[in-house]
Amino acid sequence: MLPCVASTICGLRYNSGVPADRFGARLCIDAIPLLVRSAGVKNYLYYWIANLWKLSAPGRVQLFPRLAGLGELDHEHSATSRWGTVTRLALFHALNGRASRLVRWTLPDADIFHATKLLYPPHRARLTATVYDATCHLFPELHTPANVRAERVFTERILRRADGVIAISESTRCDAVKVLGLDPRRIRVIYPGIAEEYFQIGPEEIAEAQHYCRLERPYVLFVGTIEPRKNLGVLLDAYQALPQEIRDEFELIVAGPVGWNSDTVLLRLRSAEPGVRHLGYVPEPLLPGLFGGATALAYVSLYEGFGFPVAQAMAAGVPVLTSAVSSLPEVTGDAAELVDPRSSVEIRDGLYRLLTSSSRRSSLAGAARRRAGRFRWEVCASESLRFFETVAGRG
Repeated sequence: MLPCVASTICGLRYNSGVPADRFGARLCIDAIPLLVRSAGVKNYLYYWIANLWKLSAPGRVQLFPRLAGLGELDHEHSATSRWGTVTRLALFHALNGRASRLVRWTLPDADIFHATKLLYPPHRARLTATVYDATCHLFPELHTPANVRAERVFTERILRRADGVIAISESTRCDAVKVLGLDPRRIRVIYPGIAEEYFQIGPEEIAEAQHYCRLERPYVLFVGTIEPRKNLGVLLDAYQALPQEIRDEFELIVAGPVGWNSDTVLLRLRSAEPGVRHLGYVPEPLLPGLFGGATALAYVSLYEGFGFPVAQAMAAGVPVLTSAVSSLPEVTGDAAELVDPRSSVEIRDGLYRLLTSSSRRSSLAGAARRRAGRFRWEVCASESLRFFETVAGRG
């Protein structure tokens, strides 16, 4: 568990973490991503909200739109029924079309509104938000034009107005200051956590995942949405450049749904390149076992605000090969093989070092487990409650 440390927001000093019985602010969180197909942001909100609820008194942390509970985490489907999803999204779009008095009647009374998608939050509440990354601003070519436009509007209407902002890494905080122009005094770095299941993977979970996915050989794992930012095409090039005897021993397993602008990579995956298999979306309960059974994780994304698959692999004690860019060196420290994600040669050489040296893998696995212990959801939630108390003027 992370120790309590002093931090600064709005010029005030405070200790991270707040006892549940002392959280007096009323918080409303915009939970729209829980209703739609989403990967990293949905993962973050799901565990963050669950742990905020655990640490706060009943009724202190509410959601917009109202949800009876979170259910099971499912990146492909909504957290509520089809009809419930349709009506809630219709309300969201009605409120997001323009500033409306309806906001006053549809949102719970709160001291703080934490925005994720709503562009016209209630004026009576303090405004906060989480900045996950600045990739739409730094690399717009890696995103759909609609996403780029939406991120720029959100930055202008929410992030630059907010009374306080959570950044999920120091790298993201720096980008928020340099690229988005946010006031550094209003930004608090609070790392996300890793689900406890990844720290407690047993042989039964590994066997179940491997049976479900029909995995019979040792494998290098990639987990993520197939889209340009994840750089899967270069990883495929690097894997195919490995010596034949290594590819005969270790498969490259690609787990993740299809995203945008992925036709070229999908064509390669469907053409049955030797040693490469695409599993598609793997249900969340099976992911810890899939990670735990991997010989290594290869995740050479071009940019990450945090990099959940990397942190999850580290918690599972799996050696990691990842990119020496954005937040990834910050998250991994000395517990990963770092490479230039735009160099298939560096990636190939990194894979070769990992797959031909059991001692290197063992050393990285041990360091990864120790490093991953820094990222716990209860710590994230506790620090977040203290952040909200400070923004509300109670800290």
